[in-house]
Amino acid sequence: MIPTPRGTSHTTDTFSWRFVTPLFTGSAINAINTSLIATALVPIASAVHVSVGRTAVLVSALYLASAIAQPTGGKLAEEFGPRRVFLTGILIVLAGGIVGGAGQNLTALVVARVLIGVGSSSVYPSAMLLIRRRADAAGLAAPPGGVLGGLMIAGAATSALGLPVGGVLVDAWGWRTTFLINLPVALLALAMAVFWIPADPPVEGSRTVREVAARLDVAGIVGFGGAMAALLVFLMGLPHPNWIALGLAVVVGAGLLWWELRANHPFIDVRLLGTNQALTRTYLRFAFSSLCVYTVLYGLTQWLQAGRGMSSKEAGLLLLPMSALSALLARPIAQRNLVRAPLIVAAVSCLAASAGVLALTSDTPIAWIVVITLVFGITLGTTISANQTTLYTQAGADQIGTASGLFRTFGFLGSIASSALIAIVFHTRVTDHHLHLIALIMVIVSILGLVMVVTDRTIMAQARVWDRPPTGPPPRPAMDTRGR
Repeated sequence: MIPTPRGTSHTTDTFSWRFVTPLFTGSAINAINTSLIATALVPIASAVHVSVGRTAVLVSALYLASAIAQPTGGKLAEEFGPRRVFLTGILIVLAGGIVGGAGQNLTALVVARVLIGVGSSSVYPSAMLLIRRRADAAGLAAPPGGVLGGLMIAGAATSALGLPVGGVLVDAWGWRTTFLINLPVALLALAMAVFWIPADPPVEGSRTVREVAARLDVAGIVGFGGAMAALLVFLMGLPHPNWIALGLAVVVGAGLLWWELRANHPFIDVRLLGTNQALTRTYLRFAFSSLCVYTVLYGLTQWLQAGRGMSSKEAGLLLLPMSALSALLARPIAQRNLVRAPLIVAAVSCLAASAGVLALTSDTPIAWIVVITLVFGITLGTTISANQTTLYTQAGADQIGTASGLFRTFGFLGSIASSALIAIVFHTRVTDHHLHLIALIMVIVSILGLVMVVTDRTIMAQARVWDRPPTGPPPRPAMDTRGR
C-alpha cells in the first residue's frame, strides 16, 4: 500500500460530494448577501420613500445579525446537533427572502435582512462541526484540507460576487431580486441537506428550560449581542460619534467578561482565549485582513464610481478577478494544510497592495487597478485558508462550533471597522487624497498584521499545523498555554 503524503487526508470516501455540496451552498448565502444589497440601496430608497443615507441600515442590520448569530449558531449546533441547526438556519433564510421580496417599507426590509443574517450565519459553524465530527469518526489525523478549503471559498471568497451579481439583478429585474434570489439557493441547499446530510443523534436525556438556558449561557448570548449592537451603533455613526453607545458597549462588555469568567458553560470561553493565545492571534489576524479586504471591496468601488464615473455593476465586475484568484489559491493551500508560508504571503501581499493604493489617481490605467486588486486576491486566498486551518486545530472538537462562529464574527468586526473608516474619510468628498488617506491606514494595519505573523513563534516554527503521519487515532487539539 502506498502511503498518503503528509498534509493530505483520506477524504474521498469520508467526505463525498453529496455531503459537502449542501455545506458549501449554504455557506455561500451569507458571504454573497454581505455585498449583494450595495447596488440596490438607491432604488430601494426611491421605492420606499426614504433618503439613501437611511438605507445604510440594511447593510448594518445584516452585519449585526451575523456577528451575533455566528457564535450563537455554533453554540446551538454543539447542544442540539449541527444538522438540525443547519436546516433551521436555511428555513430562516427562506423566511427572510420572502419578507424582503414582499416588503413595502424600510422596516420590513430591515427585518428581512436580520432574518437572512441570522439564518445564514448558523450554516458555517454547523458545517464546521459536521466536518469535524465526521473527520474524528473516520480517524483522520490531518485536517480535511480540501473540504475546509471548499468551505472557506464558499463562505468568504465569494463575498466579492455580491457586487456584480447585485448589479445585474437590479438592472434586469429590480431591487426586490436581491432578496428573492435567496429563495432558490436556500431551497436547493435545504433539499440537499435533508437528503444527503446524515441525521444528528438524539439529544441525550430530557432537560428543563432552565438547564437548557444554562448550557447555552443565554445571559452570555444576550450580553454579547448587547455589546455588539452598541459597538455597531457607535461605529456606523462615525464621523459623528455616539459616545453614549460607546459607553454602553464598554459597560456591557465589562459585564459580559465578568459573567463569562464565572459561568459553568460560557458562551465565549474567555479563559480559553487567555490561555490559548494562538487561537486569539488567529482571530486578530483574520480581523486585520478582513478590514483591508472589505475596505477595498467598498472603498475602492466608491472611489471608482465617484472619481472615474463607473457604474456599480462596472465597479463590481472589476473586482471579479480578485475573487477568482482568491478562490484558486485557497483550495490548494487548504488541501496541503499549509499555514506558515500562506500567512507570510498574506501579510506581505496585503502590505504591498495597500501601498499600491497610495499610488492610485483618477488617471491611473484600469490595468494597474486590476493588478492591485489581484494582489489583494492573493491576500484573501491565503489568509482565509491558513487561518481556518489553524482554527480547526486550535479549537477542541466540543468547541469547534462556537469557535468557528466567533472566527467569522471577528471577520465581521473587520468589515464593520472598514465601513466606519470609509464613512469617516469619505464623509464629505470622494477624492484621490481621501483614498490615499484610507490607504495609509491600511498600510499601518498591514504592518501590524505582518509583525503579528513574523513574531509568532508557533507559526514560524512549523510548515503545517500537524506533525503526525496520517495513521492511527486523530491528534488531540492543542490547548496548552502556548496554543500549540
